[in-house]
Amino acid sequence: MTTRISGPAEGAVSEKRVIGNVLRGSIGNLVEWYDWYAYAAFTTYFAKSFFPTTDTTAAFLGTAAVFAVGFLMRPLGGWMLGRFADRFGRRSALVLSVTLMAGGSLLIAVTPSYHTIGLAAPILLLVARLIQGLSVGGEYSTSATYLSEVATPGKRGFYSSFQYVTLYGGQLLALGLQLILQGLLTEQQLTSWGWRIAFGVGTVAALSVMWLRRGMDESESYTREAETTAGERGTLRALAKYPKEIALVVGLTLGGTVAFYTFATYSQKFLENTAHIPRRTVTIILFAAILLAAILQPLAGKLSDRIGRRPLLLFFGIAGTLLTVPIMTVMGSTRNPVGAFFLVLAGLVVVAGYTSINAIVKAELFPTKIRAIGVGLPYALTVAIFGGTAELIAQALKSAGHESVFFWYVAGCVLVSLIVYGTMRETSKTSELEER
Repeated sequence: MTTRISGPAEGAVSEKRVIGNVLRGSIGNLVEWYDWYAYAAFTTYFAKSFFPTTDTTAAFLGTAAVFAVGFLMRPLGGWMLGRFADRFGRRSALVLSVTLMAGGSLLIAVTPSYHTIGLAAPILLLVARLIQGLSVGGEYSTSATYLSEVATPGKRGFYSSFQYVTLYGGQLLALGLQLILQGLLTEQQLTSWGWRIAFGVGTVAALSVMWLRRGMDESESYTREAETTAGERGTLRALAKYPKEIALVVGLTLGGTVAFYTFATYSQKFLENTAHIPRRTVTIILFAAILLAAILQPLAGKLSDRIGRRPLLLFFGIAGTLLTVPIMTVMGSTRNPVGAFFLVLAGLVVVAGYTSINAIVKAELFPTKIRAIGVGLPYALTVAIFGGTAELIAQALKSAGHESVFFWYVAGCVLVSLIVYGTMRETSKTSELEER
């Protein structure tokens, strides 16, 4: 089944207008992902506040479990907010998602520790994370849809790559604030109360973006489609007519999400807890590697506009399958911060073959009337099952004394996606040919 992305004709919308829409669509995504990753970045400081134990690995395991459970709400968010975006517009859904994120961050910021309110502390942490999971599940599908629809034909790979620029940017903001707080506060102050600053900042930023997004332009593709498909927009019945595309989203995502969360988030705990590199040094390593990875995204996205999406996906699939185990094995034994930096960067360069174009590839599979729910629901389900559990599986295997098994697990997941990349059609050519 072939699908075209409906969008403005060449020359109908000025490049300046397109850039403005992309920027407005991206800045909220930046704040959303800052709030999401602040949890991962500051886990090492607040873990024992919610899970009292003298065993660092056990405390990390508790917060990793909550991190994973938060992912379970992402399919619900992908369905609810994806349906909302398809029925009532991309702009309204983006405003709603960032409002939910503000609420989740505020709850984490003000929740007392276990020593103050007992079991209520981890329960409130869990509730906050569930709210954030709902928000992120809807944010991904709606922002991916919005960026693909407002982008100039022939440049969709480039403009859509900014979703992961801002995703990495959110993580950079979280790590950057962590570096600042590490310089201003003592280790004891950060562990006691300083980590709350990160979630307070996230709350204020999300509320600011909520106000900003209210003035966004609606996607012209959605506006035109809304006039003719009112009864079909965003329904599961309409989505069920695209089983092959749904399966493709799952296959596209599986290896990419596991590899992404391994190198972009779990590597922070891995370098600290396995390689025994000092915490602040690890933060600097991650910050530098992710900064370069963010810069790489639009370059890879632009390349996909020239040579197609499949070559980049095949690069990720082949390199990820062959190199994950060697990279992680050496990373776990290195004590050299420079070497650790290049190993993390190598992993992120490999993952860029997926991250830079995964949003546009999925958007190109579905028609406008179900694009947000089509991208969001199967993607969020896959991320919840595989991406959200990656760190939990890694920590559990480490605790059981079989940490290296996790490396093979990641490589195996990438191999499954490689099979999908090798058999799927080239989505960019189909879309551009139909528009001509």
